[in-house]
Amino acid sequence: MSRHPYAPAHILIVDDGPEQLRLLMETLRGHGYRLTLAFDGAQGYARALSVVPDLILLDVCIPGMSGFALTRMLKANPATEHIPILFLSSSAEAEDRLTGLRAGAADYITKPFQPAEVLERVRIHLALARRGSRGGEGERGERKDGAQAMHGDRIIVRAARRLIWGQLHDPPDSAAIARMVGVSERRLASTFEQCLNCTLFQFVRDARMRKARHLLVHTSLSILSIAQELGYSSAANFSTAFRQHVGVSPSRFRKDSLLRR
Repeated sequence: MSRHPYAPAHILIVDDGPEQLRLLMETLRGHGYRLTLAFDGAQGYARALSVVPDLILLDVCIPGMSGFALTRMLKANPATEHIPILFLSSSAEAEDRLTGLRAGAADYITKPFQPAEVLERVRIHLALARRGSRGGEGERGERKDGAQAMHGDRIIVRAARRLIWGQLHDPPDSAAIARMVGVSERRLASTFEQCLNCTLFQFVRDARMRKARHLLVHTSLSILSIAQELGYSSAANFSTAFRQHVGVSPSRFRKDSLLRR
């Protein structure tokens, strides 16, 4: 549903300790923003789908799925992937910042913070989001259509696939992937079987081989460099895996592709 261009922006806050954000919420309301609260990951996901806010303020450590997992799910859903997400976290660790940004967050703000700073960052990211969606009635319609076509398990698979493709050099195991998208390992396995008709292991293997074929055809990287890019311990291990999957060695595949050009 499109909003009037001058309607106050709607912000979803997902935090299990909202009393600590009282001053921030007063500041935001004082500047005309409408607020909706959620207290855990599942509730945050449901409310994001229900109200489709203009921006989300999200804590990393929330009950249920983590803030990182919630972000991955929201960014995998066509109905919510456009919403800027700003983390509010007590962790100032560089690794947490990187994890949040890689998950799809637009910003990462550490606690304690000054409400005025958060307010300014909210303004900036709302302005950037509006600028990116100008002339986007058709785009919003596409999001709506995409959301209708993609529910539940397909969103989980989409989030997991993005995660895997981003870490082919060191793919996480199934337990880690399940944790990072906020579901059980058993459910993750069943969603891949139902939606893609393959196991998670098969998908990771196929994704690595797909990228290997691309690198062999479209780059001049050595076999060793490609092996390292895909997380293999040696060129020999990569060559064995490639031959088993494709039927020829990487060097033969590259030569044949050049002859076909």
